[in-house]
Amino acid sequence: MLIEMKVPTPGESITEVELGKWLVEDGEMVGKDQDIAEVESDKATLTLTAPEAGKIRFLVREGETVPVGAVACTIDPVETGNQGPEDEKAEEQRQGHQRADQKKGEGQREDGEKEEGQGKDGKKEELPRIKVTAVAEKMMAENDLSVDAILNGLRRITKKDVETVLQSTKAASSGPAARPVSFSREENRQKMSMLRRRLSERLVAVRNGTAMLTTFNEVDMSRIMEVRKRYQTPFLEKHGVKLGFMAFFTKAVAVAMEFHPVINSMIDGDEIVTPAYVDVGIAVQSPKGLMVPVVRNAESKGIPALELEIKDLAEKARTKKISVGELTGGTFTITNGGTFGSLLSTPIINPPQSAILGMHSIQERPVAVSGRVEIKPMMYVALSYDHRLIDGKDSVSFLFRVKELLENPERLLTSGKTAEAILLELE
Repeated sequence: MLIEMKVPTPGESITEVELGKWLVEDGEMVGKDQDIAEVESDKATLTLTAPEAGKIRFLVREGETVPVGAVACTIDPVETGNQGPEDEKAEEQRQGHQRADQKKGEGQREDGEKEEGQGKDGKKEELPRIKVTAVAEKMMAENDLSVDAILNGLRRITKKDVETVLQSTKAASSGPAARPVSFSREENRQKMSMLRRRLSERLVAVRNGTAMLTTFNEVDMSRIMEVRKRYQTPFLEKHGVKLGFMAFFTKAVAVAMEFHPVINSMIDGDEIVTPAYVDVGIAVQSPKGLMVPVVRNAESKGIPALELEIKDLAEKARTKKISVGELTGGTFTITNGGTFGSLLSTPIINPPQSAILGMHSIQERPVAVSGRVEIKPMMYVALSYDHRLIDGKDSVSFLFRVKELLENPERLLTSGKTAEAILLELE
């Protein structure tokens, strides 16, 4: 009985998707749980998986837009368990003979190949390293043909061939020369994916629909790097994940929101919405483009929980296993251009959010410390924000608070307060 593979729904608001790419060939035998196709929506890329082994037949072409629930392909299941012991034994013997014959044939071909052509009288022909198989040699002998007769007329020598030989001869005689430069006027055209088209529309909408500004600061990463170096091994052994930088930044952002909640706000019509929770989107570069999976309630999670969740979401995004629910929402976003070597940038807000934090590469630079010049591992950070909602004072103060938390990571345990301030009940 044929199995119909229907297009799954990526989310409640999505009614149609695009068949991005078939991962198998039409008519091919596929295995159970094998990935067979990629389905793209304007939010995520989903993978179709074969429920049973069998022969697949396509009903939808690559790049075609189809409604959710449409049948993309059918699978004709493989019948198993019908062979008896005698049939299985005969099949094993047949496969064994086939492998033996194949090895024998390969040995004959290797023995039959010759480095130089020979005529039927066994004399060598004056031809440069022409290989002749045993079968071809037998046919040539039966039909009284020489190697020269076979090669003659197969193709004609053109002007380009002569120029190539002359150029090679000249290059060999004159010694090492500059590598020849080849020019091409070809163009490669491919249709934009639904995800890429939607991303383009959103980016243009942000530039046209917000009053976006960016403020900058720099962070001394010495303390965090010391913590990572000292505790990397025990952290990995206990939690099963490496200690990175993103968890520290996520936690620092969540703590800083307590002092500057407007950064966590968004505009909805003529209202300002300020959630009591902090859902941080982490920008991840995937094969299909930029995706932003969301870490929910970052304010209530510790560094290990954040690190594990970030790793899991990033892996899902890169392997196209992430769901639309894991990409939906978010009150703030962090993007890390430093992984690609960016020193400084102005990140674009992820609507309907009002701000985004940009991390960059860490570089050793001379800085003034207590009147002395020291070399420190420094990172530029950037906060882009919607000036319609967030004033300069809040944006600058928020970024400076993040800087303080990162340079003094122990304050992440005390909601950003110093031990002295807590002792003296000043905050």
